[in-house]
Amino acid sequence: MPLETLDRSPPPFFKQGPSALSRLLFFSALALFLMVADARFHIVQPLRAAIATVLYPAQWLALQPVQMVQTGFSYLTELKTARVTEEAARLKLAEQSQRAGQVEQLLLENARLRDLLGLRERVQVTAQAAQVLYDATDPYSRRVVIGKGQMQGIEPGSPAMDESGVLGQVTRVYPFGSEITLLIDRDQVIPVMNARTGTRSVAYGDPSPHGGMMELRYMSVSEDVKEGDLLVTSGVDGVYPPGLPVAKVVSIDRRSDTSFARIQCQPLARLHGVTHVMVLSPVARQGLGEADRAPPPAAAASATASAPRATGRRAAAEGARR
Repeated sequence: MPLETLDRSPPPFFKQGPSALSRLLFFSALALFLMVADARFHIVQPLRAAIATVLYPAQWLALQPVQMVQTGFSYLTELKTARVTEEAARLKLAEQSQRAGQVEQLLLENARLRDLLGLRERVQVTAQAAQVLYDATDPYSRRVVIGKGQMQGIEPGSPAMDESGVLGQVTRVYPFGSEITLLIDRDQVIPVMNARTGTRSVAYGDPSPHGGMMELRYMSVSEDVKEGDLLVTSGVDGVYPPGLPVAKVVSIDRRSDTSFARIQCQPLARLHGVTHVMVLSPVARQGLGEADRAPPPAAAASATASAPRATGRRAAAEGARR
């Protein structure tokens, strides 16, 4: 048989279609088209929703054992936490009951001592709540802006506090807003007293821009100060009422090359993320109001002293007439 008569084409079984590279490019372009079309026109969203609906029962059944284990673990953890909290609450309630039994006696003794010594009563400071709107934009100052101002009776210099302690002082007052400078501001100073020893000192704000601490300056290295001491307002400045919690001593650095110790304090108030504050009236304004209602001591003494002299002149004039 001559070779020219043979069919040189491959049989149908070995016939090849498009090349592998062509298929790769085609399907890659198709996949890219489908992704762009789904992202822009959400053409696959109905199909995805149908598949999710069909597979939801299987997913729910598969998640049941995991949810049961998580629920049981959470129940046991919460039960243990509830028992610990109940024990702590019972102990605290017992301590408060013991203290409550002594309050009446202490109040009575305090009233008797004040009457005996002739001391005036503590000034009752008025206060009003305000909401913090936002933090000040100055990165070198630590201030917050509240939603009450001069129209609501806020005065410059008024102290502000939250549920934990003193927060700062009102430094600027606008008609419908005010700025509160926090205690950790580098220009803020507050007179404090050690609740354990009764030593008075002055606490300064942290000079670093992003610091959150306070510092007791000009304290001798031999001063009786310990870590954990509570610092409260002393009330000698006429602004802050006495006895408000301010900070706790966290570190004491007594150096031999200096006569003053470096004492770092942690403010008790929540200075970051505070949402509501209580603005108090300055103590000096409260005392001024009481002074206006009562006559000055010098004026009262002069009036008392002039009364006998006037009586004596009147008696002498009557005797001359006779």
